[in-house]
Amino acid sequence: MLLTVLYITGITAEAVTAALSAGRQKMDLFGVIAIACMTALGGGTVRDIILGNYPLIWVETPRYLLIVIGAALITVSISWLMHYFRLLFLVLDAVGLSVFAVLGAQAALEMGHGLVIAAVAAVVTGVFGGVLRDIFSDRMPLVFSKEIYAMVAVIAACLYVGLLELGVEESAAIIVTLIVAFMTRLFAMYYKLGLPVFEYRGADQPIDPRVRLSYRFIRRGFRSVRRRAGIDAFRYRLLDKKKERGDQDDEQWAMEVDMKESREKRVQDWPKKKEIGEPGTEGRKPPEGEEPEGE
Repeated sequence: MLLTVLYITGITAEAVTAALSAGRQKMDLFGVIAIACMTALGGGTVRDIILGNYPLIWVETPRYLLIVIGAALITVSISWLMHYFRLLFLVLDAVGLSVFAVLGAQAALEMGHGLVIAAVAAVVTGVFGGVLRDIFSDRMPLVFSKEIYAMVAVIAACLYVGLLELGVEESAAIIVTLIVAFMTRLFAMYYKLGLPVFEYRGADQPIDPRVRLSYRFIRRGFRSVRRRAGIDAFRYRLLDKKKERGDQDDEQWAMEVDMKESREKRVQDWPKKKEIGEPGTEGRKPPEGEEPEGE
């Protein structure tokens, strides 16, 4: 019962976001309904086709199809209010992803498949509807270039299968898996976490100026840093040389001052002049710069 309620919530949120995406492409009502149905029910449909699980879920239970169509039509009629509920739909989308992943893993396990096929079924169920929506909206699928999305389905499938293998009751395993997958998706959205991006450019391929972390910009930044480091080292060497030169000048000045003081001291220490005729003054030369007194 819990999975059914959450599944209906998830396909409703997917239908609303798909209808808004179709509106951005200026599609008519048929296009809006088609995009909404492919987004909300496309993942489960592709999963059942791959696994050979018939009848399809919306064929077996047509009310799911009617719910999706109704959600798309309501979105068209009150589209001017939808931007107020953007955060709410992001949260509901996270709920839908968690539910779709669990349902996909359940379907694979019920058919006797192992962990690998269960993880594939969870990913297909969770993300393939959004892939179809973006392809028909003529844009790169967001799950291939945005925050962690498909990996949440893989984590949910591995956790669900692991709990069952440990002997945990199925209802408890479902609840734990839903909570972990939901919180992981919210955490990835809040912190904008994503997988590493692979980027390759040929020799004749121009560089996209919107790409910030390309090899060219990293190399340019490294060269700039290295050049700046070289300039700073050169400046420091100049400062050291100036400092050494200044120390030498200070020493020379200090020596000149010492010599000058020593000379002045010698002059001051010279005996005072005696009167003419006093004994002991004969033959004594006066200091430099002084004239002998005449008789």
